[in-house]
Amino acid sequence: MTETTHTSDTPVLAQNGAHSTPVQDDIAAAESHKNTANEAFKEKNYLLAIELYGKAIDCNPLSSVYHANRAFAHIRMETYGSAVEDGTQAIALDPKYVKGYYRRGDAHYALGKYKDALKDFKSAARLAPRDPDLRKKLTACEKEVKRIRFEEALATPDVAQTPVADTIDMASMSVEDSYDGPHLEGNIEEGYTVTPGFMQDMLQRFKDQKLIHRRYAFAIILQAYEILKGLPSLVDVPVPKGTKLTVCGDVHGQYFDLLNIFDINGLPSQENPYLFNGDFVDRGSWSAEIILTLFAYKVLFPHHVHLARGNHESRGMNKIYGFDGEISHKFSSQMIELFRDTFCWLPLAHVLDNRVLVVHGGLFSKDGVKLSDIRSIDRHREPPEDGLMCEMLWSDPKPTEGRGPSQRGVGVGFGPDVTRNFLQDNKLDLLVRSHEVKDDGYEIAHDGNCITVFSAPNYCDQMGNKGAFITFTGGDMSPQFTQFAAVPHPDVKPMAYASSMMGNMWGF
Repeated sequence: MTETTHTSDTPVLAQNGAHSTPVQDDIAAAESHKNTANEAFKEKNYLLAIELYGKAIDCNPLSSVYHANRAFAHIRMETYGSAVEDGTQAIALDPKYVKGYYRRGDAHYALGKYKDALKDFKSAARLAPRDPDLRKKLTACEKEVKRIRFEEALATPDVAQTPVADTIDMASMSVEDSYDGPHLEGNIEEGYTVTPGFMQDMLQRFKDQKLIHRRYAFAIILQAYEILKGLPSLVDVPVPKGTKLTVCGDVHGQYFDLLNIFDINGLPSQENPYLFNGDFVDRGSWSAEIILTLFAYKVLFPHHVHLARGNHESRGMNKIYGFDGEISHKFSSQMIELFRDTFCWLPLAHVLDNRVLVVHGGLFSKDGVKLSDIRSIDRHREPPEDGLMCEMLWSDPKPTEGRGPSQRGVGVGFGPDVTRNFLQDNKLDLLVRSHEVKDDGYEIAHDGNCITVFSAPNYCDQMGNKGAFITFTGGDMSPQFTQFAAVPHPDVKPMAYASSMMGNMWGF
């Protein structure tokens, strides 16, 4: 929870000693801003809370509470880099303030920086040794650190690894007589075929909260794997004059909202192509249903359904944000490994009609990047911590010129001039990206050169945002926006399969 009073001794000055002691009027104004910010936080208006905590800090920069509270709001907005900065400042102001370490540790954990998180939680536990929540966080971090060390010890980088796809034995997955779900046409020997009829039946079965047989799930993933493996890192998508193409942003396991998109805009088909711009999984608790639906449509319409990789199609994110836990619960750990390898073959970007670049995150920390540089990326790997591939998955636009640190702690913040120069250098008209919640489901920025689209309404059942998708028509290629609200879903909370730490961090 956010705090209303400072429970420790008088805070010390920040390390640079730049702040003078605030006068009583400033302290009173700061408290007023903080109290209003706390109300905004309770209403889940985290952006407003961040703004108001900032005003409190402007009035009284010596309060560690204000920084820790703002860090918590940043965590809810997934701007973990800013949360780390606020936690660090809270600790600098008061090294005995438990919540400073607590918030910074949460942010490090969310970024997968478990060793840094462990240090923070150990520091907090020394100050509050009887706090049961801290003990749980310590245990969770220690488990992840041990897992990483174990995996590193087993790693043999010079030995060729057998692809997971080659280890799948579907013959051992008998389809029981009691199975009452849809069946793929064909057989193991001759291969299975995804048909429109199967898709309709599978969509309804998922809507009824039932699964398809694991043999058919593996068959769909394996076929998608082979298709994606044959694609380049940058895919050119023609949009013939008079035809349309729909671009969707993050859907994050919100299956019933995906069905709503199809109700509004029609099912994918040769006449109704789609591009889904990454972050299909995690957060929402129907990630299995989402990814099997999208992969099956990719198999059915390989040239008319396009899938891009997001930052959540990765091992580190899937382990803590729910996808691994969900697939293990609904299917098997072997399927997790197959998804992991298949995600590594997802393309990184698409160019529509030679005019519009669609990428999940954003642009780059250096000038002069060409489309040919994107095409040449060897993408079959887990996302690195820096470089072009990392930035394509993680970067965000910022309103001011130039570049700056990412508020997420990964990638880069890029300004209007960066977008303009990139588009000019590559003879493009527009950048479309996703990756960020927007109240209206989309946002036009950078003088109309950069559009964000986000397709998961009421994200995590608490953000209150609309979802949106973009329709482009060949010839004109001007974006048309459709907004939609969240629809009811069964009583399963978001991140039901995520690590307990992430669930607690988000109040689940």
